[in-house]
Amino acid sequence: MIRSGLIGRAILASRSPWLHEQEARAQGVGLSYELFDFDDLGWSDDRLAPLLDELVAQGFSGFNVTYPFKQAIVPLLDRLDRTAELVGAVNTVALRDGVKVGHNTDMSGFRESLVQGLPGVDLADVLQIGAGGAGSAVAAALLSLGADRLTIADVDASRANQLAARLARLFPETEIVPRSSRQVAPEDFSGIVNASPMGMAKSPGAPVDTRRLCDTQWVADIVYFPLETELLSGARSRGCRTLDGSGMVIGQAALAFEIITGRPANAARMQQSFTQAVE
Repeated sequence: MIRSGLIGRAILASRSPWLHEQEARAQGVGLSYELFDFDDLGWSDDRLAPLLDELVAQGFSGFNVTYPFKQAIVPLLDRLDRTAELVGAVNTVALRDGVKVGHNTDMSGFRESLVQGLPGVDLADVLQIGAGGAGSAVAAALLSLGADRLTIADVDASRANQLAARLARLFPETEIVPRSSRQVAPEDFSGIVNASPMGMAKSPGAPVDTRRLCDTQWVADIVYFPLETELLSGARSRGCRTLDGSGMVIGQAALAFEIITGRPANAARMQQSFTQAVE
């Protein structure tokens, strides 16, 4: 039996257990996927390091990581894959013979979702909202796709500054501008990506005033619970091309499944499982 799971806060409604267990079942593999919800368990953040030791001792093959631990977990690992080094955040950990190796599948998940879901979008001047662990991956994906100018906005301006400075060293040809979320006008950009928790079931609302958008812009949201966020519905009413978070979550989950189990996942089948879970 392969043991896997997800570490984070407010994750009891996550679709990850269903996605991973259904894919394993389709392949004839035994897999259990457990949720370690720090909110539900009443744990403080300093419970993270002991939990990792426990998962190693219990024979877990790996696990996923989500908000708010994608960056906090980095110093607790033995090694980082090149994807995690580039992004500076981890969302998947492989456990092999007691060695904890961090990976990031969010970057490729978002990149492929954008390429397939919004082909040919204008990347001349993109606004990204959110500079946390997921935001690091999304920003790296946008820059790798050739964004000419990327503005990174966050409610914590210092976090936006830190991410922009790190990415500027990796992508010196691109203009990367940090901002406070309160300092951006959404109408000034060719496209907007929400990489913040705003719009999740526990954090309703839209990160920008969608009434200021126009039909020449595109809008993407990495939130997938719910799929139809206030940002997307508002942007669509203004005529914008939109992209929901399902493509990213399927892409990152399929790659995470492979990293944890050592077996390639069928992304199309996982998409079907996701659709069943949502319905």
